Amino acid sequence: MPTYDYVCNKCGKEFELFQKMSDEPIKVCPDAKCMGPVKRLIGEGSGIIFKGAGFYENDYKKKSYPKSTETSSSKK
Repeated sequence: MPTYDYVCNKCGKEFELFQKMSDEPIKVCPDAKCMGPVKRLIGEGSGIIFKGAGFYENDYKKKSYPKSTETSSSKK
């Protein structure tokens, strides 16, 4: 579920809300004292996150890959 950014048009408060993509955007400020109209902001999204040690070592061919294996498979 994504996090959406909102701003209140009355008090100017900016806040984030964790919602399902299918949920309707909220229309009223969650601050009980304000209760003004809010507008959902266009976010920049999140980037790709690589976690764990050895990501490139495990997922990509190493430069030290044995050349004998490459040539023997290509000769067939």
